[in-house]
Formats: sequence, structure tokens, C-alpha cells
Amino acid sequence: MTAGVPMSALRTNGSSTRRVLQRAAAFVAGATLVVAGAIASPASAATTLPGWLSTNGSTIVTASGAPFTIKATAWFGMETSNCAPHGLWSIALDDGLAAIAGMGFNTIRLPFSNECLAAKASNSITSSVNAGLVSLTPLQLMDTVIARAKAHGLSVILDRHRPDSAAQSELWYTGQYSEQRWIDDWKMLAARYTNESAVIGVDLHNEPHGGACWNCGDPARDWRAAATRAGNAVLAVNPNLLIIVEGVERQNDGSSTWWGGGLKDAGAAPVTLTVRNRVVYSPHDYPASVYAQPWFSASGYPASLEAVWDANWGYLVRTNIAPVLLGEFGTKLETASDRAWLDALVGYLAKTRTSFAYWSFNPNSGDTGGLVADDWRTPQKAKLAALAPILTPVAAPAPQPNPAPTATPNPTASPTATPKPTATPKPTATPKPTATPKPTATPKPTATPKPTVTPKPSVPSPSPTPTPQPGVSAPTGITATWVPQSTWGEGYVAELTVTATGQVGKWSVSFDAPGTTAVSNAWGMSCSVAAGRVTCTGRDWAAALAPGQTVRVGLQAVATRAPSAPKLTVTAS
Repeated sequence: MTAGVPMSALRTNGSSTRRVLQRAAAFVAGATLVVAGAIASPASAATTLPGWLSTNGSTIVTASGAPFTIKATAWFGMETSNCAPHGLWSIALDDGLAAIAGMGFNTIRLPFSNECLAAKASNSITSSVNAGLVSLTPLQLMDTVIARAKAHGLSVILDRHRPDSAAQSELWYTGQYSEQRWIDDWKMLAARYTNESAVIGVDLHNEPHGGACWNCGDPARDWRAAATRAGNAVLAVNPNLLIIVEGVERQNDGSSTWWGGGLKDAGAAPVTLTVRNRVVYSPHDYPASVYAQPWFSASGYPASLEAVWDANWGYLVRTNIAPVLLGEFGTKLETASDRAWLDALVGYLAKTRTSFAYWSFNPNSGDTGGLVADDWRTPQKAKLAALAPILTPVAAPAPQPNPAPTATPNPTASPTATPKPTATPKPTATPKPTATPKPTATPKPTATPKPTVTPKPSVPSPSPTPTPQPGVSAPTGITATWVPQSTWGEGYVAELTVTATGQVGKWSVSFDAPGTTAVSNAWGMSCSVAAGRVTCTGRDWAAALAPGQTVRVGLQAVATRAPSAPKLTVTAS
């Protein structure tokens, strides 16, 4: 059965169902071969890239007018303090890209931070595995990822995931990274890849939420107006790019959805750019395991989901207003609710022929896990089988020779760590913030739909789950359990399962970790290191806990060795 057939058809046609399942099994087996060792020469020719794309109504089309569906997965890491795609400590870049192409994807969504664009070096790349990448700046590394993706038949979407590498932001600017810096960096990237048609689009800002609004008229918060300014600036440099615009959390009718997920108001108030046929809207959507949205307990679930998607973003496709790229969706696939959600969503994407970007290839996403296990090689067969109706498995193309990276492919100015002047060119009839708008205080959301997209390492599957080490129960209201994840020569990743035994307003966990010098990333808590002892305090979505509530938090540390079963000291109030 072809990838465009809806799941409803699969349920009513036994022979078709068997063919899809056979196809899924075949391509999962093929993916295993792709990542199991050296990349073999394929039996078929390399996939032809689509080149520059544009839009026609709700369809993305090639230069010849042929419909094209973006089938992407994210490979994150260039937005973190590592400033490099994660996993390059374990696998070669070419092996990861070959695996992605072999799974049936045709595009990589590549997150980055503005901080990394200006950095002089990346880290966490193992020289014995990726010898040619260790000495590159993050920008040169981005060049190489794009070149190697192209060699494997993959296009690239650049995703401005965060301003700095510590955390994402509600708005497109912060006190440190102005709107002008955001636009200037996008203009730099547009110029850098102006002759590289493998870079098909730019995702302007990841997951606007909190105070971000759509067409509200407040220049400090109006995401539609900001996207118009940035989109026009990018297209003035390279008019061939798709401009990918995410939604907002809070919609004008008072409803809330996922961060970046609300596009209910885009139909009446679209992003209109000086170059026509370039806007692609991009919501995000997740299952109940990420956050228990009210629609997961609605009558008729999961069939009721279609009405939710139609209302928030699907109507753009259904009524031929504009194309949609579902920019993030994913799950660990561990619960019946999640399995029902993914089955329904895959059917919806197939039926509407909507483009998508799965989160994520990486196994170290705490919200969703990845498409491969913690070894970065073993395919997650159940997930790939669930995605089979919308993927197109292919033999991995023979990679072209790896070109020696150059400092700057195009003679354009590279960004510096110092923010550029904050005056923003005045677009016609588009609200414009003042020089460097300061984020306004916004009410705390009643629900935090997607607590964080900070990479969060997860328990491997199908590999055996590590045996949690006993924590210390505190009389003041919490218990904590140490769950080791992964270690390498320069650091480790670990998670903590924290359970409230009573009402908890704040909590902390500390433990001895000789050899640990810093915590480079943390999710659900803030961590510090002093004299070989790590102290972490709950924050954001994991700060206050209700009686019986359990949260999974974690950290990535810089260390010469990892603690194996540290004694945890916990406090709560």
C-alpha cells in the first residue's frame, strides 16, 4: 500500500494491512543494515533532491509544479552547549545520515542556537569516530552537516531553536539577544547558503509561547508581525527559501494548546510576505505522556483528536489556505494512549498529505526518546512500523566524497558574540518593536503544555532499562531515585525520578560526584557543582509537586568519571 493511504483504509482492508506490515518489517530490517556497520553501496541510485520549493495553495511544490511532501526528522544538539549534533561521540555523521535516509525520511530539521553560531568551537565529538569534525567551528560544522546530508539525498531545514544554548525563549528575542541579532543571523545564514538548494527552508523561531500572541498589535509580543519582518529580511537575501512559521500557545479565543501549536488565527490574519508563495505554517503536537491536555480525556478519544487538529491548524490544509509542516511530534510509545494518539496522527497526516518533522532521531530526548536506541544504531522498530504509512523507505544512497570544509563557503560576514545594532528596518504596514524590546512580564500559563525541549536523555529501548539505584527518602515530602543513562570520556548523563509524598513547594537533591566539574545541561531543575558535590533544585514544570506526583528530571555533566550509585540527600518544603 502506498504512503498516501489513510489509516482508516488499513483497518478495513486485510490484504492491504498485511502488505503495509510486510513493508514496515522489510524497511526496519533494512534500517538495521544501514546502521550496523560501514555504509555499503546501494542497489539503487541516490535520491534526487527536490531543489528550491514554493507553495501553491496548501501544497508544497517543486520548480516543475510537482507536489512535494517534506518528511523530516530532527537531529538536535547544535542548539545546546555542545554546539554539535548529539551522538557524534558514538557514531560517524555519515552513519547517522545514512540511517535517517534509509528509514524513509527526505529531510533533516537541524536545530541551532544563535550563541552557537558565534562560538569558536563545538564539543562532545569523538575524534576517533569523526576525525574531520573536531576542529571545525559550529558554522563550519553546519556546512559539513548540510553537505553530507545532501550527499545522502536529504534536504535540510534550519531551525532557530533557542537564542542562547541554555534554554529556549517565549519570544523571538531576549535581553541578551535582540530582535536585530535574530534577523541579522538569519540574513547571514540565508547568504551563506544562497547557492545551496539542499537548504530548503528556515524555521524562524521554535515554539513561541507564554506572552507571544498572534496579530494582537503589541509590537513586543506579536509573533505574526515579527515573523513578517524576519521572513521579508530572509527573502531579500534569498527569495527561494520556504519561510516556516510556528504558532503560539495562547490563541485569540482564549484557548491554549502546545507551545508553538496554535494557528487558529492564521487563516484570518496570515503572514503575508513580499515574495509570494513562501509561507509554510508549522504547529507542534504531542501525546498525553508529554502533557495531559484536556482533549486526551475527551469522550470518543482518539477519534475526537481530528476535530482538535482541524481547529488549531488542519483547517489551513483542508481549506487550501496554506501548507502545514507538523514541525514536531513524537512519543516513547510506552502507553496505550500514546499508541492511539500516534496511530490517529499518522492517519491524519496521510489523509491530508501534510508534511512533517518527527522529534527526534536522537535517543536522548526525555520527552519522546528517539528513532534509535541509546547506542545510536539500533532502530526503534515499533516506532518505525507505526510511521511506515507516511514514510518511503529507500536504499541508502552511496555518499559522495566528503569535501574538506572551508571556513566560509560564501564570502559573507560571520556573526560575532557581540549583538548587532538593534534598529530594525521598518517593513511596510507591519508593527515594529523598539530598538531592543524587553520581554514583558506575562502571566504564568495555567498549563505548561510541553515542559521543555531541552534534550533529555531517556531510558533505552529495546535495550534493558538500567536498574534504578535507591534514593534517600526525606521526611519533608519527596523520594528520589538515581537512574544512570550514559557515560563517555568527558561526561555523563543521568536522570532522577522524584516523587512527592506530600505537597511540595520546592525541593532539592544533592550527591557526591568526584570528578564532576560542571553541569552543562539540566531539565526540570537547576544544578551547581562545588568541591565535587552536585546540588540540584527543582524548577519550571518540576518545581512544585502535588502529593503522589512523580517527575523525571535529569542532567548532563562534564566529568572525568560518572557516579555509579551516589547517596542522594533530598530536602523539600
